[in-house]
This record gives sequence, structure tokens and C-alpha cells, in this order.
Amino acid sequence: MAEAIRLIKKYPNRRLYDTVSSCYITLADVRDLVLAQDSFQVVDAKSGEDITRSILLQIILEEESGGAPMFTSDLLAQMIRFYGNAIQGFMGRYLENNIKAFSEMQAKLQEQTSALYGENSPMSKDMWTQFLNFQGPAMQNMMGTYMEQTQRMFSQMQDQINSQARNMFSAFPFASDETQERK
Repeated sequence: MAEAIRLIKKYPNRRLYDTVSSCYITLADVRDLVLAQDSFQVVDAKSGEDITRSILLQIILEEESGGAPMFTSDLLAQMIRFYGNAIQGFMGRYLENNIKAFSEMQAKLQEQTSALYGENSPMSKDMWTQFLNFQGPAMQNMMGTYMEQTQRMFSQMQDQINSQARNMFSAFPFASDETQERK
């Protein structure tokens, strides 16, 4: 039997009400649900609209504004530029797939260290941190190269799409810039 999705209602006073525990909760509590991988949905109590994404974005904003941010200003600016772009949907799937692959790699490493050192071993719990400390620069270089290659690929793909669009619509009698300048 499928697990029921936990329903959280957001009221006009901006308070969140957890229908399972029958009490008001905070964004920090919702964050804990995410970390526990509990299934939930946040709906506007008045309209019934699903606002889960909005709540998750608020949690990300809080995480980014406190402590060490995950995203640089350049990355956030680039993400904003993708909105309205032809590859917006592709970019979302691309990021989602890469984060999923990274999470799977992390889970496998944790499984392997648990098998080697035991489930509750401090060595097991610190292994991922140690791995990143030692391999971090190499991984950053590898990911940087990967991102540069991906950026070139996207740029080439966008150039091809633009070229194909120009070729496809060249038969139509649209006024070109040269025609407009002559008038």
C-alpha cells in the first residue's frame, strides 16, 4: 500500500498546520521532513493550491542566507537567465539528474564505509567528509571541466537551433534589418 502524503496547510497568517500531528509547524520542521525523506504536500488553506515548491524555495533561501551558501551569485544569475529560454525545461531535468547521480554516489560510498567499518562507527560517519577534504580539489577540477564542456555543448546546441530557425523561416517575407534601414 502506498504511503499517504502528509498534508500541510498554509493559512493566510503564514502559519503552517500539519494535519498529521494536528499542530502548527515552522519552516525548520518542514526542512526536517525533507531531511527525513517524508512525503508531504503544502497547500494554501484558502484556495487549495499546491504551494509545496514555494515552501521548498523559502527553505533554500533561508539555508542560503545563513551559514555557508551553496550557490554563488554567478550561478544564481545564470539560473535566472535560463528562465524563458528554450532550454529551460531541459536545464531543470539536467540539474535534477546530476543531483540524483551525486546523491546515489554518496549513498554508495556511505554503504561501502558502513560495510567496512560498521554502521555506527565514527569512521563511517566521517568518511564522506574526509573523502571530500582529500579529493575536493580534484573533484572541483573535474566538475569544472565537465561544466565547461557542458556549457560549450549547450552553446553549440543553441547556435544550431538558431541557425535552423533562421533557415526554416528564411523563405517567409519578413522585413530584415537592411530593409528597415532603407526606409
